[in-house]
Amino acid sequence: MNLPYCEPHKIKTVESLKRSTVSERREWIREASYNLFNLRSEQVFVDLLTDSGTGAMSDRQWAAIMTGDESYAGASSYYTLKEAIRDITGFEYFLPTHQGRAAENVLFSVLVKEGDIVPGNAHFDTTKGHIEFRKAVAVDCTVETARDIFADDPFKGNVDLGRLEKVLKETPREKLGCIVMTVTNNTAGGQPVSMANLRGVRELADRYGATVIIDSARFAENAYFIKTREEGYSEKSIRDIAREMFSYSDVMTMSSKKDAIVNIGGFIGFRDKELFRRASTYNIMFEGFITYGGMAGRDMNALATGLYEGTDCEYLESRIRQVARLGEKIASAGVPVQQPFGGHAIFIDAGRFLPHIPAGEFPAQRLAVEFYLEGGIRSAEIGTLMADRDPVTRENRHPELELVRLAVPRRVYTDNHMDYVAAAVGNVFERRDRITRGLAIKWEAPIMRHFTIELELLH
Repeated sequence: MNLPYCEPHKIKTVESLKRSTVSERREWIREASYNLFNLRSEQVFVDLLTDSGTGAMSDRQWAAIMTGDESYAGASSYYTLKEAIRDITGFEYFLPTHQGRAAENVLFSVLVKEGDIVPGNAHFDTTKGHIEFRKAVAVDCTVETARDIFADDPFKGNVDLGRLEKVLKETPREKLGCIVMTVTNNTAGGQPVSMANLRGVRELADRYGATVIIDSARFAENAYFIKTREEGYSEKSIRDIAREMFSYSDVMTMSSKKDAIVNIGGFIGFRDKELFRRASTYNIMFEGFITYGGMAGRDMNALATGLYEGTDCEYLESRIRQVARLGEKIASAGVPVQQPFGGHAIFIDAGRFLPHIPAGEFPAQRLAVEFYLEGGIRSAEIGTLMADRDPVTRENRHPELELVRLAVPRRVYTDNHMDYVAAAVGNVFERRDRITRGLAIKWEAPIMRHFTIELELLH
């Protein structure tokens, strides 16, 4: 008999979860104005809102915290992190930040100005927010298969090189801010980008004089998919693949709260010393001195350790298998999900799930509310709410896919939790015809509204 697969770790500490009733959840979500970000954590049973900062740190990471150096300048923890970043990414210069959006804020303060064009493969919410806040334009050049949840494409996160070249060709060089490649591509369903695609982007960038940034929050998961799906990489280590990925970029931003499995932290990696110096001014203004940048020494130590743990192939196999297991169970119930399954989350097509609810009534957000009511499961809308309004016309932007993201925290939940989630999703799918209306906006912020928006239920 073949031995079944099991996780390459054991549990040392547990945290109690509170069960609730449907009537309690109905009242709580009403008080939260149907925005799942407004719920208190104790009102949630299985929290799949995000995989950012929600992972379980290891014993070695907790041990590293105890030896953190809290010196304001030149802390040993900074140099420990610097060496880990150089080893895994190949970047010689780096600036620590408190998280990924802070890295974007610092970097875009140098690279992006009003009127710039910033193409890429479906910029995620904070990335697009920082671009549009500076009155620049983010242009999505993702491959067409990303919009077909049933298309059998192993690298749906890729940029369409033809579309990208058209943008580069038509944009005056002084208006070309940079190219942003997000790996894995979160907006497209956690889909990976191939090495061949990154190589193609580099070639176009060199031809048109553009700077390439890799948004690296889930670079290790992307490297795993390259190893398992792209010809010529099956025998290479995750770290070797990661170094090649980064070799095609000039700069990287990192939300370390994802693949480095820490609760807080981020950084920017640079090749060019002059760009590093220019960004350092903004890092000091917005974050802190360049050797801590908004992070405690103990957190830099945990991050350095997490970079190595997060690029361990055995860990990544366990991580991605758990997400795929959840996807298989949900898909087997007939629920339309983005396939192949991504690395960090399962993305449910709310447009197909609730085809009778128009985009203007936010079907993905309505579906996320139903998952909460059914089982206390918190998820995230990746649809019209997150797409925000056009900065010029102020009309709602309607993406081609209305998605609900079930993001799985790293090393936190068991397969029994995933079975529970799949059953709850299946129950909602069975009664989907009784969900007749969506939601309407009561109040919204002028940018990145989905975090704080207030909604009301339509009847």
